[in-house]
Amino acid sequence: MQKRDYYEILGISRSSEEDDIKKAYRKLAMKYHPDRNPGDGEAEERFKEAAEAYEVLRNPEKRQIYDQFGHDGLAGTGFRGFSGFDDIFSSFGDIFEDFFGFGTRSRGRSRARQGQNLRYDLELSLEEAMTGREEEIHFRRMEVCSECSGTGLPPGTQPQACKTCKGRGQILRTQGFFQISTTCPTCQGQGRIITDPCQECSGAGKTKIERKITVRIPAGVDTGSQLRLQGEGEPGGNGGPRGDLFVILHVKDHPFFVREGEHLYCEIPISFVQAALGDKVLIPVLGSEQGQELEIPAGTQPGEVLKLHGFGMPLLQTNRKGDLYVKVNVKVPKKLNQRQRELLQEFGKTTESSKRKNTKGFWDKLKKA
Repeated sequence: MQKRDYYEILGISRSSEEDDIKKAYRKLAMKYHPDRNPGDGEAEERFKEAAEAYEVLRNPEKRQIYDQFGHDGLAGTGFRGFSGFDDIFSSFGDIFEDFFGFGTRSRGRSRARQGQNLRYDLELSLEEAMTGREEEIHFRRMEVCSECSGTGLPPGTQPQACKTCKGRGQILRTQGFFQISTTCPTCQGQGRIITDPCQECSGAGKTKIERKITVRIPAGVDTGSQLRLQGEGEPGGNGGPRGDLFVILHVKDHPFFVREGEHLYCEIPISFVQAALGDKVLIPVLGSEQGQELEIPAGTQPGEVLKLHGFGMPLLQTNRKGDLYVKVNVKVPKKLNQRQRELLQEFGKTTESSKRKNTKGFWDKLKKA
């Protein structure tokens, strides 16, 4: 079954701000909450659908991918929505506390969670985008603390059970017809308290390090292209998998070529003699040090555009290339020597009779009209 548009699900516009998205989701979550609609299969589906839409649109990176590539783009990042209610409540437990003043169901402190994704912005020249290249990038990310192996405790020590929740990580609350478990405010759902934290990571179990990896950039990328490096993001929680690293590419403007999709555009100057008689000129092309010969047909007019087939940008994941369009600017000399002036005057005399004939014919037609 084809998925519905996330903006349509929440009833908002594509330009909606974060607060509008949150308000729209709150309204739907209250309406279709499973505890308010026991046994209602349609309400359950609406609840899951709204949660998935909110999960994407509240996240700037996921929203950007969805706006540009739709559901298929999200599938390429590994996002598959939620498998069930427990998955939703595990992700949105704190959100439900904001909405309703209490949490919803047990989040399960031992549940594995995927780590956060990271973003890296990389700038390329148009030449590099044409040929592709390898780039070594440096970025900082969290790693499991090597001193305490992620426990947050010095070796040989143990945490204490939380006295507030008795080690459960959840506190049972009753409000109206809801009977739910909320995250323990003392231990934040962990069920334990660290009184003597690891000195290396201050009890966090993770430390930030600099990572260095080599990225392969394919030929034909453009500004906004994204490379997904799976498992290079932040570490997951409770043994969950790492997040991903998204490399966002930015292609710089070129002083000679202008890019539009897979096609390139440029302008070259030629003399009026070359335009009248025709010529062959050597012009620069991306990806070649020798350039390419361009034939100027006799009688070429100022502003005329000539095409070199297959000298544009590569199309991603294909063997094809776009075209190069060359606009011809005919330059008229501002200064002439005596000989040049004489030659042009002679040329002008040969065309005077033709000019007079054409002019006379024009005025005769005008009078008749």
